Amino acid sequence: MVSPNLSKDQVGRVANPCEDNSLAPTSSTTTTTTKTSSTSSTKTSSTSTTTSKTSSTTTSSTKTSTTSTTTTSGSVTTGACGTFGNPYESGYSTYLSPYYVAEVNAAIATQTDATMKAKSAKVAQIPNFTWFDTAAKVPTLSTYLADAKSMSSKIIVQIVIYDLPNRDCHAKASNGEYLIANNGVANYKAYIDAISAAITAYPDVRVVAVYEPDSLANLVTNMSDSNCANAHDAYLTCATYALQKLVQCNIWLYLDAGHAGWLGWASNQDPAAQLFAQVYKSATPNRVRGLATNVANYNALHADTPDPITAGDPCVDELSYAQAMAPRLTSYGFPAHFIIDQGRSGQQNLRVAWGDWCNIKGAGFGMHPTTSTPDAIIDAIVWVKPGGECDGTSNSSSPRYDSTCSLSDAKQPAPEAGTWFEAYFEDLVTYANPAL
Repeated sequence: MVSPNLSKDQVGRVANPCEDNSLAPTSSTTTTTTKTSSTSSTKTSSTSTTTSKTSSTTTSSTKTSTTSTTTTSGSVTTGACGTFGNPYESGYSTYLSPYYVAEVNAAIATQTDATMKAKSAKVAQIPNFTWFDTAAKVPTLSTYLADAKSMSSKIIVQIVIYDLPNRDCHAKASNGEYLIANNGVANYKAYIDAISAAITAYPDVRVVAVYEPDSLANLVTNMSDSNCANAHDAYLTCATYALQKLVQCNIWLYLDAGHAGWLGWASNQDPAAQLFAQVYKSATPNRVRGLATNVANYNALHADTPDPITAGDPCVDELSYAQAMAPRLTSYGFPAHFIIDQGRSGQQNLRVAWGDWCNIKGAGFGMHPTTSTPDAIIDAIVWVKPGGECDGTSNSSSPRYDSTCSLSDAKQPAPEAGTWFEAYFEDLVTYANPAL
């Protein structure tokens, strides 16, 4: 089970089972133990560019220990923009993804159960991130930013940047549109340029962006896969370019950092911290605030009882993972702040193995977005993955088929990645914790 949402003011810092005072330049501490590494992958991909009217909802909650410019988790200094703190704190409201609202409304129209309809409608009012997983979708970003600006002078638009060439090099379900061998790096730079131009045009709208789920994590653990080895240099080149271009004072970037069951293993923590710092320092000053974890995955923020699949990992949940990584990141000069996806983490002890990521049976919507978190290093709990969009197809004849989507803990039959999976959405609603 996931513990209740305890604020820092209520409970202080939650104890880290990975504690090691030898790396203690910050208030968070960690441990190092030797164990095998995990190579699990977490991804998503949406497919439509449809826009619709939307509304905003306030998800921030004021904490006495933090402010928007000087937080207990620290501020980051970047060039002409000066210092910037937690983007979610200052009374900002969060824009609802028009595409996701339209998806949920379309689902409601097909549902017959009145209770399911009512609960689904509540989901549509909980903000999540809009995924820009193809260049064709980028023009809609300007539409969303303009819409957001018309609503409020203090509003956040949440996006995912997700179109690297040879994307998701260790999986098939979410591989992308660009190939390194076919002008992929140049195409990606044009994609970033378009995102940059849209953000520049709306300087009064705050943008929080998760950068490239799975990409850097794959470079830590999956270099034995020739696909990842061949993508290594292009990934780093593209990441540096993105950080150089996305330097507007109204953007906050969080690099994707996998999850506790991937980079949380003791043998992976230090290499991961070094890689994130390498990318960070390749383009300074920049607007990187920290890391995003558990994107499109299912891990608890704080597990009352560790899931059996976590055995041997010193970090059994996302809180202990963030606490373990923070001092390592700081020691290498990377800002140790986190946002953590809890969109599908409402239920635990569901998976056969921690590396299983595809449409996990029995999953439920999880803790709602909030800035009330159990450690000041965590800027916010967020919903990055749009619940109801499929992780990957169970059809073995599909070109994008990944065998993970046919495992015993994956709900089947499942459609293509990114398409709407109504049966799975209804499961997320049914098993939501807290209940909708």
